[in-house]
Amino acid sequence: MELMVTRLRYGNTNTFLIRGTFGNLLVDTDYAGTLQAFYKALKSEGLKVKDITYVIATHYHPDHCGIIGDLTEQGIKLVILDTQVQSVHFSDAIFDREPRLEYKKIDECKAEILHFGDSRGFLRELGIDGEIIPTPSHSADSVSVILDDGTCIVGDLEPYEYLDAYEDNPTLKGDWDNILKRDPKRILYAHANEKEL
Repeated sequence: MELMVTRLRYGNTNTFLIRGTFGNLLVDTDYAGTLQAFYKALKSEGLKVKDITYVIATHYHPDHCGIIGDLTEQGIKLVILDTQVQSVHFSDAIFDREPRLEYKKIDECKAEILHFGDSRGFLRELGIDGEIIPTPSHSADSVSVILDDGTCIVGDLEPYEYLDAYEDNPTLKGDWDNILKRDPKRILYAHANEKEL
């Protein structure tokens, strides 16, 4: 059965809600200060905050994790991949310079730490067939969500069609090799148009 993946755009970052049989996973949020716009984006899709079970960030740059603290205060559970633990507070200093945004810092002590090898089981509990893999070419903490139906949510990974321009970047090639061996059909980017393969 094909999963429903809903794009929520309420700022400069495409964020995605994967709807599973038993729960829903939000992949990324936008910048701090976008909470009200997020509510409107949810409402336009007939959704509410309580419909979101978990949230993950593809990486902890400010335009991908800005309202995670707000959402966890409302009962959404944060999942942090084990390679992301050291990066959770990467954006704190950036948001500290913008107090008007009222950024709520992430409390990683309340998060679930997930090992990549356990990601398929975690997603299966939500009724989602897929896995989460490391794609560290953008940043050391970057991850991608690869669904068995061929949908891939890759955050800020450089688009595949630009790969030749990065011939001296074996990490980027490795990331794409890792994705391509999983037979992707649809690539969803945070800041680029969707790509069908």
